[in-house]
Parts: sequence; C-alpha cells; structure tokens
Amino acid sequence: MIYNSIDLFSGVGGLTEGMHQAGFQTKVAIEIVEEAVIGYKLNHPEAEVLQKNIREIKKKEIKALLGGGRIHLLAGCPPCQGFSSIRRLNRSSVDDHRNDLVLEYFRLIKEHLPYTIMMENVPELREYDLFKKVVKKLKKLNYHVDFDVVNVKDFGVPQSRRRLVMVGSLLGPITIARGTNEKVTVREVISKLESIENTTDPIHKITAKHTEAVMERIRLTPKNGGSSKDLPASFKLNCHKKENVGFNDVYGRLRWDDYSTTITGGCLNPSKGRFLHPEEDRVITPREAALLQSFPPDYKFPLNIPKQALALLIGNALPPKFSYIQSLNIKNHLDHYLGNKSESN
Repeated sequence: MIYNSIDLFSGVGGLTEGMHQAGFQTKVAIEIVEEAVIGYKLNHPEAEVLQKNIREIKKKEIKALLGGGRIHLLAGCPPCQGFSSIRRLNRSSVDDHRNDLVLEYFRLIKEHLPYTIMMENVPELREYDLFKKVVKKLKKLNYHVDFDVVNVKDFGVPQSRRRLVMVGSLLGPITIARGTNEKVTVREVISKLESIENTTDPIHKITAKHTEAVMERIRLTPKNGGSSKDLPASFKLNCHKKENVGFNDVYGRLRWDDYSTTITGGCLNPSKGRFLHPEEDRVITPREAALLQSFPPDYKFPLNIPKQALALLIGNALPPKFSYIQSLNIKNHLDHYLGNKSESN
C-alpha cells in the first residue's frame, strides 16, 4: 500500500528524505525560498513543489495535485526562529511575523483532514498559548494528539538538538516514537572523509577563508574539543573576557567521540558556534555539516549559491534519520489501522 505525504515548509528536503526512507511517497512540497526549492528538486524530483507563500496556498491547488487521493501524512516544520529561546530572551519574539505560520499549518490540516499529522519545532513553542490553542483545535477535529520534547542524539543522529515533536491521527491513539539509544559520534560520520584537497565532492571542498589573526586563534584552540575559553588572554575576544558573558562554544572544536553541538544556520562560520574540525585548523565543510545532520553522503545541494545560504539550508533542515524514525512510527500506525484495505489513494 502506498501512503501519500505532504511536506510543508520543506526546505532542502530533510523531512521528505526521512519520510521516503520510511516508505511514504511525497506528492506535494511547499517552500518559499528559491535556493531550498532548487536543492529539494535535486533530490526529490518526483514531488510537485509549490514555491510560494503558504498563506497563498488554496485548498483546490493541493486537491488538484493529489488527483483526488487522500493524504495519509501531512508533515511540516513551520519556521521556528520566532519562538526560539534567544528570541524570547531579547523579547523580540512577540510580534515576529513567522509565529502565525503554525496557524497556516493548522489551516491545511483542517482543509484536508489527513489521516495523520506530524510537526517538528523548537522546544519553546510548547509553552506558547498559540501552540496550546492549536492542540485544542486538533482535538476538536477528532485528532488523537501526542507531543513531547526530545533530543535527536537519542535517535542515531550524531548531533545534540532538542526538538518539539507532535503527532496526531484520526484513526486512533498515537504516540511519538521514542529514542533508539543508538549513539553515533562525530568520528563515525566524518573521520573517514577524503581530505578537502583530494576530494571529488564539490560540497566538501567548500570552507571558510580567514584572516591570519583568526587563523592563529584557530591554531591555538586545543584539538578535540577545545574552545575560546582555552585560549591565552591576549587571543580572547573582548566580549568573552568577562565571567559568564558570551558563548563558550564560539570558535570551539568538535569532539571526536561525542555528538556535535546543534548544527545551525551558522554552521560554516566558527564565530557562530562550535564548528571547528576536531583536529584540522578549519571550520567544518558543508558535507561534514550535512553528515552531522544525518543526510545521506550523496545528498545534493546547490553549488551556485552563497556559502551563508548553503549553511542555512543545511542547518535549518530536520535531520533525515530522526524524520525516518518518526515517519516509520506513523507508517506502522497506518498499517495497523488501514492494513490491506483497498484504499491506496
């Protein structure tokens, strides 16, 4: 039985990749950022991509693309920056225009009533009234709902990244998938890559260029987990010299036998976090960042875009391995309730 899925706010396709590995067939993806759409199509040419603002998506558009078929899974990761902990700390989240995209996610659920739903977001969203209202509205539509905050490192992803996951079903009670306790380390996913000088992978050749002063700071950072706090006082940034001020991970190295820190949209810039290679005096490459996000080694990314845009595509993605485990859980749920029924649309 073929299960149809839709990916909202699809980005470069991390969520879709996991759904496909679990056995879903993504019929429609919605994404507004051009670079993300290009990357998505490189890897998932079979899906119909609507490159437009989700607020402008009409029910009839999706119905037409589905050809009358039923949606088995509607999944999406509404942009979450408006709810992030940093935004809350500086009190800039209240009026962020991205906050109401969660309501657009709900609107599409209400219009199409998919058998199951899945949403991923930042943990802080759980505390917002907006999220609580959406959960209540879903229950009024007769969805069984479950949600919790988990860490993708507990699902075989070589990265510490806490996320809120919500699942729902019209068919019966459903719970989110729990961790597999499979630990994958930085060493396991990037240590055997070819050198950036010898690789034939163009994505692995991309790395940042620095001034000599920055390179000296990088060279002085202890291998395998060192950070800016380990530097001589003369090399420390002024904003980090005071106690309890600044982020210790800035210009920090990854640790070989541990998870990476969260791969963010700044993952190709050492001034944005702990993104230095464990041994080599350089920031991680886009391929290394993608592998730490659990993308397949041959996953394609656009080459003719700015490095910062490439970093955002990788850092903003949902790790495919995590998506796979959550999606497989939903597929098993659908199998249980739909079984060998004749409906496959």
